[in-house]
Amino acid sequence: MLASNGRWWLTQDSRQAVISASPDRIYQLVSDLPRMGQWSPECERVEWLGGTTVAAEGDRFVGHNRGGPFGMMRWSRRGRVLAADPGREFAFVTEEGGRESTVWRYRFETVEEGTRVTESYEVRWIPAWARLLDIPTNRHRELHEAMGCTLGRLKTAAEAPAGSPAQR
Repeated sequence: MLASNGRWWLTQDSRQAVISASPDRIYQLVSDLPRMGQWSPECERVEWLGGTTVAAEGDRFVGHNRGGPFGMMRWSRRGRVLAADPGREFAFVTEEGGRESTVWRYRFETVEEGTRVTESYEVRWIPAWARLLDIPTNRHRELHEAMGCTLGRLKTAAEAPAGSPAQR
């Protein structure tokens, strides 16, 4: 946790949604990282490194993102899959400056209405220059809103009838 920098509000957050689909179905969507750009409003695309086609712990990737004021900022991050437990959990960590930066985690819990999906992030380390942008860009708000959007898009895709455009 980054409590030493006094920015506790940026270090972690989570959002939940109940989706009328099986945990395995939702896991299948989330763990297909090249499709992350369909769910996330910030991620434009992801490329697996080393020929990976199905996520497994330790697999590496590069994610390409766009965000900030008016979507004018673009950046790419390398990452690694931390957990690939079908129907239960999918997690990955992004890297910044050769260090583990942010862990993104999706947990799946069966509930009466379907599956409760919890998306969360935990900032392990960010460089000083990025901390300077925390407050003016309200990065915490951006990430909180983005998680809500991501979960909403996953819900639409997971609940769509088989073969519909939302499922592809």
